[in-house]
Order: sequence, then C-alpha cells, then structure tokens
Amino acid sequence: MGLYQRWRRLRLPGLQACGLHTALEAAVPAPPACLVERLGLFEALWAAQVKRLAGLAQKEPRTIRVALPGGRRVEAVAWNTTPYQLAQQISATLANTAVAAQVNGEPYDLERPLETDSDLRFLTFDSAEGKAVFWHSSAHVLGAAAEQLLGAVLCRGPSTECGFYHDFFLGKERCGMLVDLCRGPHLRHTGQIGGLKLLTNSSSLWKASGAPETLQRVSGVSFPTAEELRAWEEWRKEAESRDHRRIGKEQELFFFHELSPGSCFFLPRGTRVHNALVSFIRAEYTRRGFSEVKTPILFSTKLWELSGHWEHYQEDMFALQSPGSDRPTSSQSDHSTSHPTDTLALKPMNCPAHCLMFAHRPRSWRELPLRLADFGALHRAEASGSLGGLTRLRCFQQDDAHIFCAPDQLEAEIRGCLGFLRSVYAVLGFSFRLALSTRPAGFLGEPCLWDQPLQTQEGPT
Repeated sequence: MGLYQRWRRLRLPGLQACGLHTALEAAVPAPPACLVERLGLFEALWAAQVKRLAGLAQKEPRTIRVALPGGRRVEAVAWNTTPYQLAQQISATLANTAVAAQVNGEPYDLERPLETDSDLRFLTFDSAEGKAVFWHSSAHVLGAAAEQLLGAVLCRGPSTECGFYHDFFLGKERCGMLVDLCRGPHLRHTGQIGGLKLLTNSSSLWKASGAPETLQRVSGVSFPTAEELRAWEEWRKEAESRDHRRIGKEQELFFFHELSPGSCFFLPRGTRVHNALVSFIRAEYTRRGFSEVKTPILFSTKLWELSGHWEHYQEDMFALQSPGSDRPTSSQSDHSTSHPTDTLALKPMNCPAHCLMFAHRPRSWRELPLRLADFGALHRAEASGSLGGLTRLRCFQQDDAHIFCAPDQLEAEIRGCLGFLRSVYAVLGFSFRLALSTRPAGFLGEPCLWDQPLQTQEGPT
C-alpha cells in the first residue's frame, strides 16, 4: 500500500466518528511533500520497531505469568501477547470498552506486547485513568484536524479533569499530516470516540514563558458514545445554571473587575456570607485547640530560598524590589530594614511564616502540640487564562493551619485533622475522597525524615 493510500486509510475512518470525515474529504488536498517525507520517516521507524519486537520474541521465547482482575492467572508469551488479546479472551465487551491497560501499576497501550510477569488491569472510560487516556487521544484527533484544515503548528495537547485541550500556533508554515511523538498510552483507534465536542477557544503562552507570540488553545470533551455526549451536555447546562459566578452576580454577593484581575470584590451581602463562614471555622478552631495568629504578607525572598519555595515556586509569586534599595541604609534604621537590596515577595502560603513564629523563641515539650491557625491574605501569580471565579484567584484567604508536634503525637493529630475535615464538610454538604500523599521525586531532606511520617499516615487514612 502506498503512503498516500495509507495516509487516507489512517486519516478518514477514525475522524469519521467525530463528524470530521466530510469536511476533511472536501478540504484536504493530496499530501504535500513534507507530509510524504514525514510519513516515510514514521513508516521506517515503525518497521524498525516491529523488527526489534520480532527479534526479541524469537531470541527470548519464554512463557510469562499474567495476573488478571479477580485473581485469575493466565500464561502468555513474552514480547508477543498483548493486553488486547487477553481482553478478547475474557470477553468481547471488555475488548470493545477497554481504552488502555495498566501493567504493574504503569499505563500501557493495549497493543503493546507484554515483556515480563505482569499484574494486568484494564482501564475503561468509567475510571479516571481511562478518561485521561481517552481524552488525551481525543486531543490528538483535534490536533490532526487543526493541522490538516488550518495548517497549524502543534504544541501541547493534554487531557484535563473534564476533557482536553490543544495549543497550536497559526503561522505561515504548514506541517502536513499529523505524526505526534507522544509516549501514550492511547486508544487502539479513533473509531472508539463516538462523540466529540469542541467547547472553547482562547489564547495561551508557550509554557507560560511570556513569549511575544501567542498560541491558540481549543478545549473539548469526548465520550465513547453520542448518547453519553448528549447526557453530558444536559448535565453541563444544569451545572451552568448553578455556576457560582452567575449566582454571585444575580444575588449581588461579589464581582470581579479588570483593574484587579483574579481578586474578588465582596459586596455587603457577600461579606456577610464570608464573615459567617469565618466565624464558623473560627469556632471550630477554638473547640479543637487551635490558636489564631496573624502574620505579615510581605517577606524577603531569603525566607523563600531557605524554605525551598523560591527554587520551585518563584514563577508563581509576586516579587518586588525593596523601596529605597538604591539608597544607603541609615545607621539608625530598625534591623528589619537593614537589608536594603532585598527582593520582597507577597506570601503565596503560610507555612514558612508559621515556622518563623514557632522558632522565634525556645520551646518546651509541654507546649506541644502547638496548633496555629491563620486567615491571612495570600497572593499567587496565576496565569490570566487559568483564573476562574472563586476557584482560582490571585488574591485569596484560606482557613490555613499548621501543627507542630512530637513524633509520638503525630498519629493522634492526623486523626484529629481528618475528624475536623469530616465534621466541617458534613455541615457544608460536601463529600470527599482521600489519597495518601507519598514522598515526591524532588523531595528535600533525608529519606528517613519522610519514612516515619508516611508510615504514621497509613493507619488514619
């Protein structure tokens, strides 16, 4: 089969499921030379990969054990048997509804051969992991359409919590047919996408770098069937009628203004609601042994360097030069102004300030546990495109608290915090799920400092 015929075979069936077949058939001409060259490179790489896998299967022919959901174990052939083949053995329904696999806890393409003994799980659209794969694959469909119809240069195209988006640059250069060097996993074929809807179009920046050229961002959502898409549209219509931004405006609770983006103006009615919530939480703090404190909002960046936040978080902080930094410091100045060249930053979180408060004098073990609560204002330099009502702000308050305790008090304090959370959420009508937070890849400090707290968390959670 020639490259052009293969291109048409790859292009049309999957996109037909998304309602793009007719438009592409009419709008996309024969592939340009760059498309043929790129597809040729892809075909060469694909052939090399197939040859490599065949060589491994012949060189290392061995039987592996695969644990399936439900505890059943089956035998498979290394470098040959795929998760999709095993799904077909279980049931035709599973083979048709599975969007990807999870092998030994890692995401895995259904058509990728298994390599060793494996714990196999199948991901469907009903799971969060399955939705991520489904929507990420849908972003590629959007990218293919943008590239072929608009001549767009593609950038990022990830899944999100409620769909997907794709950033692309509309310049004068055209890349041709889509070949996206993406790790995956992905859907077996785009025909699994039964319903796809584009939602919004906005501008974005390349990796939030502030580059002069802006990208176009198109967001969308997709589902295995058209019926599920229609049901989602009805749900979204109902959700929009209850959007807090709409209610806030209609009931004169709060508003936003372009002269202070990402900052909320609470009107008298909204302020009464805000104060009632603060009073409720304040009473809970008092009942549970927390002491309320007030801390500054402006700190030298030396504090954030000491805490490690500056290295990882400075792009999300509002920083400014100290006034008078170009003038000599008076010998009569207070020690708080003795560093005139300091760069200052508005605090994005309370943790370092509470640590300063704990460490400002020697402490006795009798003071532990010390529970500090703070309603201070926080500021974060969120990108303008990510701001959204009261859910993502540049200036906000949170009922923030930190507990300083001895190691043998840790489990009791964790249980107390979870009880606090359960009690408050029950009053407000919220439900929640817990996920145990483990040691991140770029952690600070020695591993032993993390191990004991992590072990202690497991029991209460």
